[in-house]
Amino acid sequence: MLSERMLSSVVRHMNKRYLDLKPTSETILPAPQPGRAYMLYLHVPFCERLCPYCSFNRFPFSEERAKPYFDSVRTEMRMLEDLGYDFEALYVGGGTPTIMIDELAETIGLARELFSIKDVSSETNPNHLVPEYLEQLSQIVQRLSVGVQSFDDGLLKQMDRYEKYGSAEQILERLQSVEGMFKTLNVDMIFNLPAQTEEMLLHDVEMLKQARCTQTTFYPLMASPSVERSLKATMGEVSYGRERRFYEIIDHALTDVDPITGKAPFAHGSAWTFSSTTGGMIDEYVVDYEEYPAIGSGGLTYLDGSLYVNTFSLSEYGEAIGAGHMSIMGKTSFTKSDRMRYRFMMSLFGLRLDKREWERDFGCTVAGGLPVENAFMKMNGAYDVDDDDEITLTPKGRYLMVAMMRQFFIGVNGVRDRARAALPVEEHDLLFGDGSRVPSCVA
Repeated sequence: MLSERMLSSVVRHMNKRYLDLKPTSETILPAPQPGRAYMLYLHVPFCERLCPYCSFNRFPFSEERAKPYFDSVRTEMRMLEDLGYDFEALYVGGGTPTIMIDELAETIGLARELFSIKDVSSETNPNHLVPEYLEQLSQIVQRLSVGVQSFDDGLLKQMDRYEKYGSAEQILERLQSVEGMFKTLNVDMIFNLPAQTEEMLLHDVEMLKQARCTQTTFYPLMASPSVERSLKATMGEVSYGRERRFYEIIDHALTDVDPITGKAPFAHGSAWTFSSTTGGMIDEYVVDYEEYPAIGSGGLTYLDGSLYVNTFSLSEYGEAIGAGHMSIMGKTSFTKSDRMRYRFMMSLFGLRLDKREWERDFGCTVAGGLPVENAFMKMNGAYDVDDDDEITLTPKGRYLMVAMMRQFFIGVNGVRDRARAALPVEEHDLLFGDGSRVPSCVA
């Protein structure tokens, strides 16, 4: 698809500029702007198994690493309270946030004490959908997202998930057992895996419909250069030539009206999220909250037109928090044009751009601020509605936003790769050696 290739090329070029982080001497995030709503992101970088496709900051789990880490995160949370922040939503990502359920519960409890938290979203893995975890999770989390990725046993084995997280049938049974426990039950899936066929994808969708989840997020494979190399060795070479076809299969299978029931099983929540209810937020905080502080090692913050990255080193993170400041390792500031492009991308990814809000915030129209981008989308039939109030998307426009976001997040994953390259030797060994060496997480 020529328009997708052009779009991907443009986003790659943009990434080089506004994801070009520079070292910074700043040790504390900026204070909140009065009247602005914020969400808090918390990163838990521990996993029982390191998946070959994942670029997020993560380390092999051990209690010696994780327990002091949670202590540091709670201290950093108090730093944000001291700055004057309040939050109505908390998103806990990873890694595997539920790796130490008691520590997670204590941390969420503190967040509710310090801030006006209404909704908590957390990620987890299928092996934690068992009573000893669910009893606590159902009391402290409103939106739970389960990383399934595929219901094909062969692909699960390729991803090194089968042994730890169970077979497709076992995962399906666990998902079905969770029905009704959470306001939103989201299932994360990946499409366009190297060995995935159309038949496998259709099987994934049919299994998903049986899972009784209220929401699903189908991510296109987003491989940074380093992950692409490891993927090639374990799963095969990544190709984007069939991505649109795969996306159309998912779209039709999930949103077409069933001739028997007269209803569609899901509706679009974003370009790659599908929901059977209203009020889902899993993985959509970048749409619902344009600005968000992030705490924890590897957290990425976006505030006041600047992107901040916390150190990926567990030891450096613990030392910084122990010394009474945050662990910011790099920063890049967006120009007005960059901020408009970011808003344009995130709003349309969320399926609607509010033109009145845009003109209030930027002092220009969308066409005036981003003439090339706006013309490209119109020329390629991306807009469904384009009036004085809003822009919404056609099916082709939704796919173009999937391609744009995929390329953007590949760029973000490149930032993570560079941050990981700066790890101390002993922590680099944790990721690429046998995982036996244990760095301190406290000063």
